[in-house]
Amino acid sequence: MLAYLIRRLTAVVVMLLVVTLVTFGIFYVIPKLTGSDPAAMFIGKQADPGAIEGVREKLGLGDPILVQFWNFISGIFVGRDYTGGGSSFHCDAPCFGYSFRTEQEIWPVLTERLPVTLSLAVGACVLWVIVGVTTGIISALKRGTAIDRTAMTIALAGVSLPIYFTALLSLAIFRTQLGWFDAEYVDIAQDPLGWFSGLVLPWVTLAFLYAAMYARLTRATMLEVLGEDYIRTARAKGLSEPVVVGKHALRSTMTPILTILGMDLGALVGGAILTETAFSLPGLGQAAVKAIGDFDLPLILGVTLIAAAAVVLANLVVDILYSVIDPRVRLS
Repeated sequence: MLAYLIRRLTAVVVMLLVVTLVTFGIFYVIPKLTGSDPAAMFIGKQADPGAIEGVREKLGLGDPILVQFWNFISGIFVGRDYTGGGSSFHCDAPCFGYSFRTEQEIWPVLTERLPVTLSLAVGACVLWVIVGVTTGIISALKRGTAIDRTAMTIALAGVSLPIYFTALLSLAIFRTQLGWFDAEYVDIAQDPLGWFSGLVLPWVTLAFLYAAMYARLTRATMLEVLGEDYIRTARAKGLSEPVVVGKHALRSTMTPILTILGMDLGALVGGAILTETAFSLPGLGQAAVKAIGDFDLPLILGVTLIAAAAVVLANLVVDILYSVIDPRVRLS
């Protein structure tokens, strides 16, 4: 087990380095190849050449690309000193650079918005796993009945309806007409009840989409598992139906569920863009949309790296949980 963890953690580090190299190249090398100047983006279109050169010197944008990449990587772990242009300043670790638009450090911006995205992603995840998996199991056990057809019809609607449509519809009914929920996100430390009230609609909206997909996947997998020989053997031994379903069938069913759960939750930590935009939640997704509109390369790079790290780490946790959920999996 320890050897497996060491190998997986080593693979995680290598993967994150590769992702960092690729994203850094996309945001800093490709613009140069296409004739764009990051220094001009930082200071604005109307700046004179002298000011642009000063920014290029201060941010190290004139250094060779490998030197820039090394400075970026080392800045994440030990911080970074910016000198040139008649001024010098230090960016504390982890340093992801400075915003081209606000000239603020990127890391504090990310840490300010990350709790909002985590609150949305984790809350919706709990909701869609409980509802989706439970619905899928019931549909599989009641195959061909009115319950099964109704549940799968609702699931099909959940998968088909665009999330911005369900978001705007829920806002119009439950917030504007009925006034049941708060309109703004509130920090949980300041007002736990207000935090919950402000996130109920985003949770339900996001969970409706994912719960529908998980219900369909759970039903299909459960039907396949219920036809296996070991399930028939368990029933032949006289085991009760709850034991057969809960102890034997469900454990095998959860393996593909865990696989997509790691991908989905990791991706949402990088920002649920449509949901955050529709509900005006100040999370990473909203920050990414604004950064793309402003062509703020350092902020886009920071959000991308956070999302990549979340996906890689979530899949590491899923791989470890496989041995707990499915006894057929053996870690070597």
